[in-house]
Amino acid sequence: MRTEAIDSELTRVRESGPLREVKIPPCPELLTRLRKVMEAREPDLAEVQAIASADVAMGATLLRSANSPVHLGDGAPCVSVGQALTRLGLQHSVQLMRFFLLRHALPVRNSALQRFWERSQKRALAMQFLAQRVPGLPVDLAGSHGLFCHVGMPVMLQQLRGYGATLVEAAARIDRPFVATEDANHRSNHAVVGALTVRVWGLPRTLMASVRLHHDFSVINDRGIEPDVALLVAAGLVAEQLMRLHERLTPDADWQQHGEAVLEWLQLDDTTVQEWADQLEPLLDEIT
Repeated sequence: MRTEAIDSELTRVRESGPLREVKIPPCPELLTRLRKVMEAREPDLAEVQAIASADVAMGATLLRSANSPVHLGDGAPCVSVGQALTRLGLQHSVQLMRFFLLRHALPVRNSALQRFWERSQKRALAMQFLAQRVPGLPVDLAGSHGLFCHVGMPVMLQQLRGYGATLVEAAARIDRPFVATEDANHRSNHAVVGALTVRVWGLPRTLMASVRLHHDFSVINDRGIEPDVALLVAAGLVAEQLMRLHERLTPDADWQQHGEAVLEWLQLDDTTVQEWADQLEPLLDEIT
């Protein structure tokens, strides 16, 4: 499914389909400002610092990360947002800011998603890690894909009656995919709602497509799909497995069914994935 087809699908479900009554929360103003500054060929670092300093809690998040054992090393503790940005680097700082703003725009108050934002941050960090190692994986979109690919879940939880029960059912069933249970109960699923959220918020169309297709691993054999979209979807499955290795969990159904083909397509192997999981461990340990 090409990006144009996904765009048409979202228009259809929005105008006359099952999502016409769903209200997508507005994009946070600071996230919009951050998107605009990062779209520039040379981002205005002063503007990034101004955005980071505009919310006291967000600035504190950056300082806490910069002063964590992983980033502090032998250096002196950071005492300002500017110092934190310098130590963390632009890409990592921006990803932390996106995470902070997204988490507060879409609060999750349901036991079935109690670790939702923790796992979203881990997935984004794993995707950033992969972007440094997988040729062609778009660095600017990798972390965002990890952060946004399941964002449809809290939106559906807010907007659709009974979705909390659907989450429990979908997690328990082994006879069909997670999204099939969502489709059966609500005539839509978190991949569609997540892609719609990305589109409404004015985020990149490549991200919209990768979120829509993040459970559709046929993309690796689809010559009609944009290469960046296929890479994001494939790397997303590897990132999920890296998280599960860190959490000492068994592989999920997607990995069991598609992991071998995705690794072959990416020219990777299980040994490399395990080595990367070991390297990622101290970074993921930071996230609670």
